[in-house]
Amino acid sequence: METDFGVQDLDLSISNEDDISKSFKMPDMARMSTPKPVMYLGSSTEFQRQSSGVPRTPYKPGTGYRSGTGFKLTTNFNKPGTGFKPGTSFRPGTGVDIVSRPMTAVRGAGYTSHGKPFDPLNQAASLPAPPLELQKDDSPEERIRQQELKIMQLLEEACVAQSENDFRKALAKAKDASNKERHLIRMQEQSGLGDHHNIDLTYAVLFTLANQYASNELYTEAINTYQMITKNRMFSNAYRLKVNMGNIYFKQGEYQLAVKMFRMALDQVPSSQKNLRIKIMHNIAMVFIRMGQWEEAVSSLEYIMSEQACHRAGLHLVVCCKALEDKERMRTAFSLLLSVPLNIDDEEKYNLEQDSPEDMLIALAIQNDDLHKYETQKRKEAEYCINTAAKLIAPFIEESFSDGYDWCVATIKNSEYARLASDLEINKAVMFLKQKQLPEAIATLKAFERDSIIAINAAVNLSFIYYLQGDYDNALKYGEVVEKTNAKSAEGYVNYGASLMVKGKLGEAESCFQKALKIDPTFFEAIFNLGLCLKRQGHYNEALGCFQRFSGSLALLPAVVYQVANLLELIGDNEAAADTYQQLLGLVPTDAKALQKLGEIYDQEGDKQQAHHYHTDSYRYYPANLSVVDWLGSYYIEMQVVEKALTYFEKAAIMQPNEPKWNMMVAGCHRRSGNMHKALTLYQDIHKQFPDNAECLRFLVRLCSDLGMREAQDYLMELKKLEKTKEVRERVNSSRPGSRRSNSGLSSRAGSGFSPVPENAPVASPLHSGNRNLRSARLAHAHNSAGSMDSGFAQPTVDASYSDPLGPQPMRPRTGAGKALDFDDFGNEELGDDLLPE
Repeated sequence: METDFGVQDLDLSISNEDDISKSFKMPDMARMSTPKPVMYLGSSTEFQRQSSGVPRTPYKPGTGYRSGTGFKLTTNFNKPGTGFKPGTSFRPGTGVDIVSRPMTAVRGAGYTSHGKPFDPLNQAASLPAPPLELQKDDSPEERIRQQELKIMQLLEEACVAQSENDFRKALAKAKDASNKERHLIRMQEQSGLGDHHNIDLTYAVLFTLANQYASNELYTEAINTYQMITKNRMFSNAYRLKVNMGNIYFKQGEYQLAVKMFRMALDQVPSSQKNLRIKIMHNIAMVFIRMGQWEEAVSSLEYIMSEQACHRAGLHLVVCCKALEDKERMRTAFSLLLSVPLNIDDEEKYNLEQDSPEDMLIALAIQNDDLHKYETQKRKEAEYCINTAAKLIAPFIEESFSDGYDWCVATIKNSEYARLASDLEINKAVMFLKQKQLPEAIATLKAFERDSIIAINAAVNLSFIYYLQGDYDNALKYGEVVEKTNAKSAEGYVNYGASLMVKGKLGEAESCFQKALKIDPTFFEAIFNLGLCLKRQGHYNEALGCFQRFSGSLALLPAVVYQVANLLELIGDNEAAADTYQQLLGLVPTDAKALQKLGEIYDQEGDKQQAHHYHTDSYRYYPANLSVVDWLGSYYIEMQVVEKALTYFEKAAIMQPNEPKWNMMVAGCHRRSGNMHKALTLYQDIHKQFPDNAECLRFLVRLCSDLGMREAQDYLMELKKLEKTKEVRERVNSSRPGSRRSNSGLSSRAGSGFSPVPENAPVASPLHSGNRNLRSARLAHAHNSAGSMDSGFAQPTVDASYSDPLGPQPMRPRTGAGKALDFDDFGNEELGDDLLPE
């Protein structure tokens, strides 16, 4: 056991050894185990000085003994029998070793357990000294101060997060600050410093936490936290927070409690704080408006307008009077609104065109300062309130809407807001447009003078009205006003460019849209119309760049997405086009056109299954699309499901009864399914409705011949006459320069594999192959077969050049029940194979 008794101050001015032994008093424990120490003073400098008569250094209490070089005595009771010596431990029998002597090596060199490293070259002396470290203060006051700083930092971070609309983070920071503040209170109580607690810090923590609860719509927690503040009388000005509680009740729809809180706050606010009292009364009026208590709201708003009038309160007063349907009150409230002073200096000081360079520099310096922004915002709010109030009461204060607007315009002209009268007349024309009174709107707009600034707005509106009416000449006429005036308008250039696009002047229209974008680079209509103009000119990449300029919500407009997808399709990037159409379907899932486009893209890529899926969905949402009906019918013919194809062609025949194509398709489906009599009946009905259809006559001749009917001869005669008539007509048309041959044959969808022609087409006879009439390219491509009949009506054979997707029909045995055709009626003329269907 090692005991440290500290440094003892000894008076060594003694003359013999007995005095030494008496002056040094050992502790009891050391005296019981050790003998008295014997001190050798022969080498003591102080002793020699005393012996030679040199005066000793006087003793000072609280300090050690000091000599010329100075030393201090320590005691070490590490082992029994150990005495002391200056700077070293005492060894028995040697006395007090005052003069230092060389140390002998009693253990291995280089390593020690006492913390001193082995450094024979003294390299540590050359290293830079470590930096000074301040002594750490672990006092309770310091810990409390550090905790308060952490809490304030958390509160600041919560406020910053709220300003950035990160309400969850702000609430987390506020909760953390509240927990640390409670820990701070416990720390102060444990340290006995509870009386020195910072009450303002507690108020700031609770107030911030309540605000964050309200921002995150945790209204119950916010109300409880606000109540903790308001019930504590140590917080000054806590009554103001009842306004916040009233706002929360207002958001929750508890209007009675909101009014109660607002009135309690109003009662506690001193009369010297007039602005706060006016704002609280305005809140009370808004609650009354929401509750439908118009009289109470009018009373509060009238008091506000008499004490401290503002434009917003004036607008609300007009709304309440309008709800009461009191014309006189509406006029009075509108007059009170116009009497509110604007208190804004003239705008001339912000004009950069000044007489002197000094004024110009001043105007440039204050052009975008905070005061100018505030004045601009205040002016806009005043104009909004006045225009809204005028539009609200104009239809009711007089017998007609026009008279009411005239009264409002006259009243405004007699106030300091006289410059708003022209804008109000423009609004009058717009109201006429909304009420679909176009003549009145046009007359109102034409009443403006041409040399006024308002005339430009009037011309823009007139151009827009005429464009909607389809009067593109007048639209172009009023659109040209923008080019002739110095005051440019982006809306005017857009209307002018749209009128030029209708007239087909795409280059000039593109220039107008470019000028509109120079005025306002973010003008949506200008960018969209420029893209359409470039698309019509065939500049697909430039047009795609225009539509891709949109971002955010504008880029998700269905019209923009469709144009991007269509342009990608026109460029040839089908994969990107399909992805964009999929995005469009995410916005409008029931768009039949987008579904059809996706089906067409997959059809081009060869994916028939996906193409069928999207065409079916398109037909489900819009069954009247005949191109989709045609594709689906042809698809089922390819899949050899004639019954389902018949369903689509029958619906198409109902939608277009005057188009023989669909009826021929229906008859062809019946013929392919083996229902010959039904097909014959349909062909006969088509012939009655369209007697000039040569294709129908060919099918009738073929079917009647197969069934052994006498009508085959009659249909054959009609077909011959029709062919001769067409031949003569084609010769006449071919003799005329620039003539085109018409095609009256049946058309079918290319690539569908469906052909309504008979399966068993006869092989062409080499004797009559020269008598074949020329046909249209579309019929030849659609039918993809050739046939003829010889003069003897031999047994028909299958043409090897045609492969029916449904396979050849079974041959029906010929019977002699029918009467043979009499070919003498045709004289000596030989029938060509072009008179029969292929």
